[in-house]
Amino acid sequence: MTEVHPTATVHLKARLAPDVRIGPYCLVGPDVTLDEGVVLHSHVVVEGRTSVGARTQIYPFASIGHAPQDLKYKGEPSRLDIGADNLIREHVTMNPGTEGGGMVTRVGSNCAFLAGSHVGHDSIIGDHVVFSNNVMLAGHCKIGDYVIFGGGAALHQFGRVGKHAFVGGMSAVENDVIPYGLVVGNRAVLMGLNLIGLKRRGFSREQIHAMRDAYGALFADESTLRDRLARVAERYATDTAVMEIVDFIRAESDRAICMPRSDRAG
Repeated sequence: MTEVHPTATVHLKARLAPDVRIGPYCLVGPDVTLDEGVVLHSHVVVEGRTSVGARTQIYPFASIGHAPQDLKYKGEPSRLDIGADNLIREHVTMNPGTEGGGMVTRVGSNCAFLAGSHVGHDSIIGDHVVFSNNVMLAGHCKIGDYVIFGGGAALHQFGRVGKHAFVGGMSAVENDVIPYGLVVGNRAVLMGLNLIGLKRRGFSREQIHAMRDAYGALFADESTLRDRLARVAERYATDTAVMEIVDFIRAESDRAICMPRSDRAG
């Protein structure tokens, strides 16, 4: 049975699936959908055209679905869609989309957003993503599956972070981060591959060795990046992971690629 604490304010038009639990002093707006097993622990606000996937837990003082922090926003009926089995801790903020960015902010499943982290408008986040405390994600960002942000990291608007990448704590990331990459610093530079993450995700020694070889060839201090991409694509045409890096770099983007320092290339 759905449980709603007597001190909570839940609009009559809100859609609550079975087994939803809404704790003390929560507020749920009229255009909100909470799927089965969602838990709002206490003092949580869920507003706007927001859907929260099954078994997601939201902790006190989180603000989910309020108007985006974009001065161009004029009240258009944009959305925030959150997947299943997410952990959203204290003081997390997530904003819906805008007309200038596709009208939706989308969060995947099995993610963890730790205290004080922020998801900006029109961002798209994959599955199994971790935002440590106070991570700041600007608007229009794209985050791949299994990405981890260390505490206090920030990503510039329109930035992309490829799958399985790791962003070190306190890093200010202005440019795109390749899949499987590791970036650290202010301003962040590419420090190599996320080897610990690759091992944890079960990549074989042979796969990691191939990615390290390809990384060295891609970021060697010779010829142009376009030429290096062509050589790596030809050599590793059948290697899915390497080609994900190649395709990520070749894709259109509003930001440059985050590069190694010259003394670390290769």
